[in-house]
Amino acid sequence: MNDWQHRVDAVWEHASTLGDDEVIRRIDGLAAERPADDPVALFERAGARDSAGLEAQAELLYRSALAGGLSGTERVQAHVQLASTIRNLGRPLESIALLDEIEPHAGELRDAVVAFRALALVDAGDARRAASDTLAALAPHLQRYGVSLAAYAAELAASA
Repeated sequence: MNDWQHRVDAVWEHASTLGDDEVIRRIDGLAAERPADDPVALFERAGARDSAGLEAQAELLYRSALAGGLSGTERVQAHVQLASTIRNLGRPLESIALLDEIEPHAGELRDAVVAFRALALVDAGDARRAASDTLAALAPHLQRYGVSLAAYAAELAASA
């Protein structure tokens, strides 16, 4: 990890004590050290606004980061965070589509994709599918009852 990313991570580590405006100011300052179209810098700027509740601003920055070629784990994170932002803006079906698109590439973040899709499914009026997907994702993590939980998840899915 490079020095720039360490400094960004340090801002996020102290975000709860810094406050929203200061996080945005610091992240913007760090982003200014990179080219204006740098996808990682755009992603960090989006996250700062997203965490401050400035979803409309965050959406534009997430989209710019993704269009600019954001890759790796940050690409998956940007999809999850953008989908959450879009859901908060009242567009759950668009959120679901974004999460469906990234899920095959989510790797270790797959459970996060499932969880945020469940929130969007509830908002879209499909609580049974949300519960089914969530339980199916949870089942492999259980030492006991995983098989039963997976079966119940399948039953819910069949009736959704």
